[in-house]
Amino acid sequence: MMVYGQQIFRPTVCLAARLILWLAPHSAAVDTPTSATARAEELFAHRVLPIFRTKCFSCHGKVADDIRGEFNMLTREGLLKGGESEEPSIVPGKPQQSPLFKAVKRDGLKMPPKDNDRLTPEQIENVQDWIADGAPWPDEDRLQVILQTTADKWASNDGIVVSTSGGLSDVWTNRRYKPENLWAYQPLWKDDSGVLADESRHPIDVLIEERLEEVGIDPLPRADRLTLIRRLTFDLIGLPPTPAEIDSFLRDTSDDAFDRLVSRLLDSPHYGEQWGRHWLDVVRYADSAGFSNDFLRANAWRYRDYVVRSFNNDKPYDEFVREQIAGDEINPGDPESLIAVGFLRMGPWEHTAMSVAAVTRQQFLDDITNNVGVTFLAHELRCASCHYHKFDPIPTRDYYSMQAVFAPVQFADRTVEYQPYENIDGFAERKARIIRLQKAGGVKSLGGIPKDEWPVSERDADTERKGHAKVNRKRTQILERELKRFKPLAFSVYSGRDRSFISNRPIIAMPSPAQRKGEPPAVRILTGGSIESPSELVTPAVLSVVENAAPSFRIPETLTGRRAALAEWLTSPRNPLTARVMVNRVWQSHFGRGLAGNPNNFGATGRKPTHPRLLDFLADYFMANDWSIKKLHQLILSSQTWQRASGPVPAPARQKDPDNQLYSHFTPRRLSAEELRDSMLLVSGELNPKLGGLPVRPVINMEIAMQPRHIMGSVAPAWQPSRTPAERNRRSIYTERIRTLRDPMMEVFNQPGLDTSCERRDASTITPQAFTLLNSRNSFDRALAFASRVRNEANGNVEQQLSLAFGRSVTRKELIRCQSHYADMLRRHAKQTPTPTKLPRYVIREMVEEMTGLAFYWVEDLDLHQDHVPDLKPWDVSAEVRALADVCLVLLNSNEFIYLY
Repeated sequence: MMVYGQQIFRPTVCLAARLILWLAPHSAAVDTPTSATARAEELFAHRVLPIFRTKCFSCHGKVADDIRGEFNMLTREGLLKGGESEEPSIVPGKPQQSPLFKAVKRDGLKMPPKDNDRLTPEQIENVQDWIADGAPWPDEDRLQVILQTTADKWASNDGIVVSTSGGLSDVWTNRRYKPENLWAYQPLWKDDSGVLADESRHPIDVLIEERLEEVGIDPLPRADRLTLIRRLTFDLIGLPPTPAEIDSFLRDTSDDAFDRLVSRLLDSPHYGEQWGRHWLDVVRYADSAGFSNDFLRANAWRYRDYVVRSFNNDKPYDEFVREQIAGDEINPGDPESLIAVGFLRMGPWEHTAMSVAAVTRQQFLDDITNNVGVTFLAHELRCASCHYHKFDPIPTRDYYSMQAVFAPVQFADRTVEYQPYENIDGFAERKARIIRLQKAGGVKSLGGIPKDEWPVSERDADTERKGHAKVNRKRTQILERELKRFKPLAFSVYSGRDRSFISNRPIIAMPSPAQRKGEPPAVRILTGGSIESPSELVTPAVLSVVENAAPSFRIPETLTGRRAALAEWLTSPRNPLTARVMVNRVWQSHFGRGLAGNPNNFGATGRKPTHPRLLDFLADYFMANDWSIKKLHQLILSSQTWQRASGPVPAPARQKDPDNQLYSHFTPRRLSAEELRDSMLLVSGELNPKLGGLPVRPVINMEIAMQPRHIMGSVAPAWQPSRTPAERNRRSIYTERIRTLRDPMMEVFNQPGLDTSCERRDASTITPQAFTLLNSRNSFDRALAFASRVRNEANGNVEQQLSLAFGRSVTRKELIRCQSHYADMLRRHAKQTPTPTKLPRYVIREMVEEMTGLAFYWVEDLDLHQDHVPDLKPWDVSAEVRALADVCLVLLNSNEFIYLY
């Protein structure tokens, strides 16, 4: 395909053979320049220099450790000098006599040497024209003027190319894409052959069992009812069933007992907590900003609660997507929509006086563009920020066109009054504490504690005075951010012109309507991904490889409305990616692995679907049923595939399908970190089931809680657990998530990091997990509370312990072992008297004062430790309860408690 003037030839092709290609216009298409030299300089700036940068400089320029062949292409002088042969690489005015031109034509010497990197005909023509016009190379100042004043004139046209093999061909990089790597862009499979015609069989089972039959594997039968209710309850609400719930289900022999159990659990308010947690993994939810200045995100918790509500209300997924991408544009008067767009700010981000605003702004644009790609499209887009995507048909222009959609996004803490359904319990008490700390006057000197506890014998008064003043200024700022938590603000965005603000202020105020108006921020392709090398201007657009990116679909270039248009494209039935991605995530949460093994990567490097027709059937069903996630659950859970037993697995299945990719049986899984903690709290009788509200802080390892954490050029306050057990012992989704301070228990059990999107949690089995469950303070406290509950409710009956922990009756062998262990522990505890301990009342901090270079110290009061209401402790109970707690500890460490089968 060639481009002549403004006439572009567009062959009509099927989706599988389509790719938008950004081609440089022939020089004849450019407005007549004032001189041949000026035209050649423009050609060099917009076409030739970018070729050199992307194709040549890695070996013959500044990014290489050495200059290969002694050939330096960084200057015109270097080209005229040549390399080891000492022959000039260009002869100005005579391209046919120039070795460089012969090399790019691959006439003799081939440069670049790799076929995948060779120049296209249009690029070769650009190099030829530049040499023919004298090969001018303007200096840096002149180059920037040319780029800024002539960018629009040199904006690329586009066209479509087709490969004869039926795959996708990208002539810009001379790559060919295998059809099997393009499965995600194809239209959804339709059952034209009647595979699912038999309505007496479940469609999931039909598509699963046809593969099992092909390889000669028989599926396992249905699991027993006790296993099913435990598996189902964890799947849907993340908690174990109670003994009463188990007994009711086992007694119910009606045909629809299982379906009614599913419906009851889907109606539970705890359903949104479990499935909201899955979503928060993907979007990287945290209550702090991350990096070296881990600022508090005081109102981010409202987005967390929005997610929980959305799942509980079975909000149609397409609406859920549109609200998070563009709720403020689509429905600016809706409180939920203004909270929902907090999604756009979930990634780690900081901007300080030490950073360049343009750089941090670009970091945000890169982050949100990529995160929208992985979250909704299962595509890592950032790979295309420097060059064409190495594996997928995503040109660099597509990346920056997608980025242009978000160019008008500006941060704001928007006033959104607290709604009647939001939990604002505890506001008064926690606000009063912050005000009390503000009035206390800051940190204390070492003189306020006994001298034998000083870390040094002497203090430098001047250093201490300067250091304390700095620490107190920072502490004041931190407390101001804490107070923001009690204001009716949403961690939100709006669309507007570029703005400047001081990011360390507690509140980023919403500007007036007049201040929001103006020209949309321009987005240019950044050569090599560098903000210092802007090139062509781009307009907002979507991925060209997806069908709905046809010329009929356009994103407006106006200041507002870009994200609303993107949201419509994302949720269009013509876009097969969005539904495929979400049903794959839901399938993974039920089975431990997606049908496509990399839920964030549907590209060439991701695992291909094991059952592509099933994935497409589910996506089609999802959209046809109002994008209802709860209906999707009901479909999956009603299948024999999900209800199968986990073992014993026959030899043919172990040999032919060792990873159970064909789903002949249910793969056991360990409880997630949150499920494990919440289950321990539930069986111990301590779990506070209240929904939503301010983040809480559980008790964590003291060394981690007290460790210094850098923030805002000072040290952040120590982690102090929430004051009362009712606050601390809420569900794990409500615990405060600080990016630079992780709960050790949650981390060791594979709770993901908070900086990148988690497509699937790891399931490691490592020694520290055993130590954590057997020896941690959390495990001891839960076991003691569990024992106290059993003592109070069943007079220490060991059978009751097992029933609470496992939901079943005990065997005689288990009973004898537990009674024997209890007797051994009782003899030990009868000889011991626990010594009460208290939490520390203060911690000593150290920093180096930058003006004097000397260390200074201060004392941070731990005020919550002083008012701390402890959980039940060994010195609060009898030796009998302590012995019973040792039995409970064993039960909480058993595989039957921490695994699902």
